[in-house]
Amino acid sequence: FYTAPIKALSNQKYHDLVDRYGIDEVGLLTGDNVINGDAAVVVMTTEVLRNMIYGRSAALDLLDVVVLDEVHFLQDAYRGAVWEEVIIHLPAHVRLVCLSATVSNAQELTDWISTVRGPTTSVVEDRRPVRLENLYLAGDKTHDRLHLLPVLVGGRPNGTALRLDGEAARGSSRGKNQKATHGRRRLYTPSRLEVVEILDREEMLPAICFVFSRNQCDEAAKSVLAAGVRLTTGDERDRIRAIVDARLGVMDPKDLAVLGYGQFLAQLEAGVAAHHAGMVPPFKEVVEACFVEGLVKVVFATETLAVGINMPAKCVIIEKLTKFTGD
Repeated sequence: FYTAPIKALSNQKYHDLVDRYGIDEVGLLTGDNVINGDAAVVVMTTEVLRNMIYGRSAALDLLDVVVLDEVHFLQDAYRGAVWEEVIIHLPAHVRLVCLSATVSNAQELTDWISTVRGPTTSVVEDRRPVRLENLYLAGDKTHDRLHLLPVLVGGRPNGTALRLDGEAARGSSRGKNQKATHGRRRLYTPSRLEVVEILDREEMLPAICFVFSRNQCDEAAKSVLAAGVRLTTGDERDRIRAIVDARLGVMDPKDLAVLGYGQFLAQLEAGVAAHHAGMVPPFKEVVEACFVEGLVKVVFATETLAVGINMPAKCVIIEKLTKFTGD
């Protein structure tokens, strides 16, 4: 069994494994899809495996290996118990392979798994296959331009960015009779349209823009399309329509109309899409398929695309560095 925390990742792993081993050898079990559940390799969300354990599924008797992808979900306040229960309650004969790129205490986790499942080895790779570069984008009303600056230069904070911050803060402590903006550079958060346009100019597309709101994901895609942005070629639009027809052609036209199919297709053909848990699964899968092929250039997504998804993105945009979760 190959388990993943989100459906989008499960879907992708399923298709990857089908490409390698063939459609008869691989199955998929999620809340949206049940495909060939008795196959030799089955991809599923972690909650499905937890439910199989408590339901004493007969499939566990023949199970040899479970891959727990994104095992750092153990620390999640709401869902972490699922991973903990799977590790503890899986039958003793089942071997575990736990994967993560963000576990900072790998040896501590290894020691704990050893206490509940027996001898466990930690395998750590500290070289990234793709180097990450952090950039900072700020709008400048004073000079009517955008600043796209590296956060670090030569391993140290960027001096140009520090000066920009300093000039923006200057004047805030002036006397009451003077304008606070006097002598101060005025900075602002660039609009989503400005972000898309500068990334297109800098050849940094395809990109994923993380927005912490389902509704804002939809609104962002609509606004970029309404501004007349077109990021695809004629051949790419033909391929997008072929993917859409193959995956959505069986749906009733009345259902498609209710789901906003016209707007959805227009956005896709322009190279823009939204992706979030509020979309119906076939629409999400179309976006994923188009993005994997590099046909969609900008996806406005919630965390549904943040966990382990292997997408050909050159750039990731993070709109906010904090998220209100109720706490």
